[in-house]
Amino acid sequence: MKDLSTNAPVAGDLPTLFVLGDSISMHYGPFLETQLRGFYRYQRKTAPSGEGADLDEGRGANGGDSLMVLSYLKERFAEPTFRPETLLLNCGLHDIKTNPATGAKQISEAAYLANLKGIVELLANRSTRPVWVRTTHCADEIHNSVRTTFNRYLADVDAFNCIADDVMATAGISVIDLYHFTRNLGEDRNLFQDHVHFRPAICAQQAAFIAGALVARL
Repeated sequence: MKDLSTNAPVAGDLPTLFVLGDSISMHYGPFLETQLRGFYRYQRKTAPSGEGADLDEGRGANGGDSLMVLSYLKERFAEPTFRPETLLLNCGLHDIKTNPATGAKQISEAAYLANLKGIVELLANRSTRPVWVRTTHCADEIHNSVRTTFNRYLADVDAFNCIADDVMATAGISVIDLYHFTRNLGEDRNLFQDHVHFRPAICAQQAAFIAGALVARL
């Protein structure tokens, strides 16, 4: 049904977009919500009441690593009312967090692969359509000079993106390449506002890129 005064869809008739991603999605999310008005009803994972924003530990509104994402989706899909038409999904930056002393990843490549396959299996034959977002890059020197409790490396971003690419291609899941889009926006020193998060102007451009891709899929 449409609002005849504006010829626009009534909000209740819009498909729901649910965003489940790391802190990068938390930063571009407000821009994305604005840009998708009239196309989608925007929702995302939220923090419990009274809990502050968490950018680095994967709690609250932050989707965290691939195991956290899989666990969260299992819980939500057990709820009869959780049936968004589109699920905008990403995990990877938390998986590649590396212990500076041991070199161990938070989630190994093998475990990442298994978790993504678990996510795909969970979503199979459901009415919810997943759209995968490729993990954005990090700059080793910038990141690891700011963060001392864990490291990240661009080589790991590339390796984990390749794993996700294969899983999504096999499953026939649409992919939005936020990785290359963001890298093409300029020099790293002009992109990042801290160790891995982007300046607001960059987040706005990321949101526009994602919004265009999502609207084209309607």
